[in-house]
Amino acid sequence: MHTTTFIKNATIFLEDGTLIRGGLFIADGKISAIYEEQDKPIDIPENVQIIDATNLTAIPGFIDGHIHGANGADTMDATEEALDKMASFLPKEGTTSFLATTITQAPENIEKALQTIASYQNKPTFAEMIGVHLEGPFVEKSKAGAQPLKYIVEPDIDLFLRWQELSGNKIRTITMAPEHDIDGSFINTLKEHGINVSAGHTGAGFAEIKKAVEQGVSQLTHLCNAMNGIHHRDIGAVGAAFLLDTLRAELIADGIHVVPEMLQLIYDNVGSDRIILITDSMRAKGLPPGDYELGNQPVKVDNERAVLEDGTLAGSILKMDDGVRRMFGLNGVSLHDVVKMASVNPAKQIGIYDRKGSITVGKDADILLVDNDLNIQYTICRGEIAVRP
Repeated sequence: MHTTTFIKNATIFLEDGTLIRGGLFIADGKISAIYEEQDKPIDIPENVQIIDATNLTAIPGFIDGHIHGANGADTMDATEEALDKMASFLPKEGTTSFLATTITQAPENIEKALQTIASYQNKPTFAEMIGVHLEGPFVEKSKAGAQPLKYIVEPDIDLFLRWQELSGNKIRTITMAPEHDIDGSFINTLKEHGINVSAGHTGAGFAEIKKAVEQGVSQLTHLCNAMNGIHHRDIGAVGAAFLLDTLRAELIADGIHVVPEMLQLIYDNVGSDRIILITDSMRAKGLPPGDYELGNQPVKVDNERAVLEDGTLAGSILKMDDGVRRMFGLNGVSLHDVVKMASVNPAKQIGIYDRKGSITVGKDADILLVDNDLNIQYTICRGEIAVRP
């Protein structure tokens, strides 16, 4: 049974970017009507739940397209309980849907995770698991970062087809190193299957990235991390993000993976139409500092970062709303810009903008009510209140 809800006295961020004062009805998990203040219904049925959103703004829920874990759980745990732990925690940071992200591992471990995802049932008030981001194992060893070296393999079409079948066709994004797909056949196959192909953990230079984009790559994984930066003789993958306007780029806005000054430089050159905010968080998010693991590798976590024993960053402990507020604090960034980066762009990139990513009649009622500083007061997941004051 879905709860019918009327949100009144809100400032509503509409799909076209305009702000109106008014209210909206939620029924059967969808946005069923939007009213401007002067047009709102006088009589509200008695069985309707009412939220008074005075001094609050309604924006679309955040979509995290790259998250390994949170709340003590990881996608690679390959259990329903682990996915539940993640999905129940994420609404606290405004994330209403996410791609469960794997890591380079032994094939049997990846397959177990994919099979668990295939049978997983989303639950009311939890963030919706909308598919899989397969990060690796088709990456470049010299840019492995926290991806375990011994399980990295060359692009393999048959292996992808097997894994997509095991996942119940839920793989939506694959991070791969395009320089290992010389003839583009792997990228072409992924595109034919509707996969969002993301270049990451790659040593490709600018010319190789440009060629890969022509073949079907449309995204860069965690921009600046595990890729070549800008050099005056080869502007690398980061330079490609600056120059190629068909390329979107994930960004971990924790101030650690990418320092604040670089966040500003990226925003100024890439812009809010092509940035996709992610967390890339691991299981320690939401938990105290201590000893954890990622991909069966020991990870040390303090109050700011997660690192392998050699000091390599091992994902993040970033909460999505913290990343959004950090971007909101940059010069020139408006509410419109952060909504695009955290909601609109990820929905468009993985082909779900018809039902998520904006507030419009008929879409899923994934809605955040925030104050002027983007602090979350309410999170509504598919019409059900997950977080309230």
